[in-house]
Amino acid sequence: MRKILISIVFMIISALPSTAQIDLQSQQYGERIVRLAEIEVVPEFLEEYMAFAKEVGETSVKVEPGVLTLFSMQTKEDPCKIYILEIYADQEAYQSHIQTAHFKKYKEGTAKMVKSLKLIDVNPLAGMIR
Repeated sequence: MRKILISIVFMIISALPSTAQIDLQSQQYGERIVRLAEIEVVPEFLEEYMAFAKEVGETSVKVEPGVLTLFSMQTKEDPCKIYILEIYADQEAYQSHIQTAHFKKYKEGTAKMVKSLKLIDVNPLAGMIR
């Protein structure tokens, strides 16, 4: 399952408009942070969690120039398993992001809703999409 999701991450990166596309083969990519958040939500809180996730994702991309992508996905076989592709311009952008009021609201508001959280840092290899 994780291999499939990482493949999806690369497909999404490849599909970004050329102005936002990451050059996977150059050194320009070097400072970017690409992460896959793997989250399991307590079933009784799923709807409420989704509202928090939508709000923080939309706000972050809209108001934080260093947040390049926050793309949330939900597995079909278990809707309580959420994956979020996170791409930040650099470590400074990530550190700035986790200090924002909207991120803190998300973390505090969802603390009781999250059964497990795993942050997986990845190195993009290549991307193809048809």
